[in-house]
Amino acid sequence: MLSPILASLSLLLLSRISSGQYSSDQCSWKGSGLTHEGHSRDVEQVYLRCSQGSLQWLYPTGAIIVNLRPNTVSPAAARLSVCIKPSANSSGANIYLDRSGKLRLLLREEDQAWGKVHCFGIQEGALFIEAIQHTDISRRITAFQYELVSDRPGAAARSLGAPCQPCTDAEMLLAVCTSDFVARGSTKKVEQQEEHTSVTVEISRLYRQKTQVFASGGVRARSWTGRIKMPIQCGVKSAEGDFLFTGTVRFGEAWMGCAPRYKDFLRLFREAQQQGTNPCHVDTD
Repeated sequence: MLSPILASLSLLLLSRISSGQYSSDQCSWKGSGLTHEGHSRDVEQVYLRCSQGSLQWLYPTGAIIVNLRPNTVSPAAARLSVCIKPSANSSGANIYLDRSGKLRLLLREEDQAWGKVHCFGIQEGALFIEAIQHTDISRRITAFQYELVSDRPGAAARSLGAPCQPCTDAEMLLAVCTSDFVARGSTKKVEQQEEHTSVTVEISRLYRQKTQVFASGGVRARSWTGRIKMPIQCGVKSAEGDFLFTGTVRFGEAWMGCAPRYKDFLRLFREAQQQGTNPCHVDTD
């Protein structure tokens, strides 16, 4: 059975859109349901126009519609995915996807404490966050981080789509150009955890990293260590030898994309270099 807010959503959108905390062209939003506590059926519009940010809704009352859009206009924007990661203490509301007034449940209140990342296509709609009626809302805060992720070919797309399939030659070369991190190194330990596999790696050469997912051993050290995650269904096992690790960074964590053996990548890269088909330059000396 639909809640009173959901049952009358179309009427609410026409007659009771709140603009008391209207937020535009910002990366993060923080608001309070107490501003319209006397109008518990209010629906408030929120606009976030950054590649990443956060939302914090204190004392949820009524509902908010969160419109996530990139800050640039491009045909590629239609291929973006939105990923949200609820805070461990997030509570007080259910989260839906709203597409032209049709709602699809994305996260129940009780599921948010797991902090699991959920992704969906940006064209699937806005986020409709509906407060749940509680006798005491003083301890309720709905909060999450979000990131817009490009579904471009290469490592970033594989971390969201089909990460267990081997990369093609073209995807390997493109991954070096477009990934959030590119590093040469070896695997030291593989741990199977509840929802993912964590691969501990030692890096001998760090070409690029978007954020500090690999830590240096010190000022004079010429090696780095870190962990790269993969979906547990990939069945990753530890292997000897050097690899070229590429992938994407989501919420500060490294996720594996293409990871060929370094000797295989080097052969492919040099062949493409001779043919003039490399999408970008990498110093392999």
